[in-house]
Amino acid sequence: MLKSVSSTPVHDVESLADYEHLLSELMQLEPSQVNQTEKSQRLLKLFNILHQHHQQHCVAYANISRANQQQESANSVAELPFLAVRLFKQLELSSVEPQDVFRVLQSSGTTSQTAAKVYLDKATSARQSKTLVNILQRTIGKQRLPMLIIDAPKVVKDPKFSARAAGIQGLSFFGRDHCYALDDDMQPNWSAIDAFAAKYADKPILIFGFTFMLWAYFIQALNTQGKQLNFSQGVLLHSGGWKKLEAQKVDNTTFKDQVLTTLGVSRVHNFYGMAEQVGTIFVECSEGHLHAPLLADVIVRNPVDFRECKVGEQGIIQVLSALPTSYPGFSLLTEDLGRITSIDTCPCGQKGKTIAIDGRLPKTEVRGCSDTHSAEAQVGAML
Repeated sequence: MLKSVSSTPVHDVESLADYEHLLSELMQLEPSQVNQTEKSQRLLKLFNILHQHHQQHCVAYANISRANQQQESANSVAELPFLAVRLFKQLELSSVEPQDVFRVLQSSGTTSQTAAKVYLDKATSARQSKTLVNILQRTIGKQRLPMLIIDAPKVVKDPKFSARAAGIQGLSFFGRDHCYALDDDMQPNWSAIDAFAAKYADKPILIFGFTFMLWAYFIQALNTQGKQLNFSQGVLLHSGGWKKLEAQKVDNTTFKDQVLTTLGVSRVHNFYGMAEQVGTIFVECSEGHLHAPLLADVIVRNPVDFRECKVGEQGIIQVLSALPTSYPGFSLLTEDLGRITSIDTCPCGQKGKTIAIDGRLPKTEVRGCSDTHSAEAQVGAML
């Protein structure tokens, strides 16, 4: 695993101590109390520390920064350097010693794709888990609910521990009495589904699934069987896989209508995230808008000259997360097209930016965001 020894004097212990203090301060604030200006100022301090930290501890990141003549500190979030997300498929991007790697998270690839590798130490993993809990508890509450998982149990048993498995395992923490709705052949396990429905009909439950899989393997199967379930007190979380649904003329409104018809669920929350930035997910609010969480930010860049786009202008999405110290994934240029839809003005009351995801860049390699399903059930990253 690559390591860096910087020729620049390093005060890394002090920097990371400052980082933890600043991060803790920000985590204690309410998203409804922090406007975008204050948030950007607080995050910029964290991002500059992370930039310097990864320059000192990751050879590949230091070389890229040097080649691009990056400054030690940026004056604004928009000036921060960024990595193309596909570099995690091509390079070993780690900022920790091999013996300190707690887990290597892999976004799944098909036979024609290389899996991205994300190196986690215990501190980064714990930080990401804590942040995910804080974000989702604002949506689903603190009580652990009976949970229906629209996937197969073998996924989490795979020793490769794909990002799909990480997503399921991460969300499983918020539930209890877990029930997998699909068998290992990706067919509905009707006996398990019916038993879960009989036990928890019209009671508070949590349902989680990757968007396309939920639609193709569960909602459509219910329609084919002429079955309806009574989960009127349930909440559904889902993510990824819109590309194939859009090809089938299924938009967010149609999706929610079918969920209401087949499951009786009216509380449906989509979210946007990726394996390369575990923890900082963008959750759909009650008004239907995807919010940048408190410890993350988003910039949309023009695909020609990479300038920062204005509100409402479509471009390439750059996501920033204050969490990763074990790998240089704090500022990533994705392969997704989207728009900033509002800043500090969402009717739900949460401050900061909201975004809309418009699709993938043309002619980019499909990253595997659960809109594919191979024979090995390797479906890509959500968390």
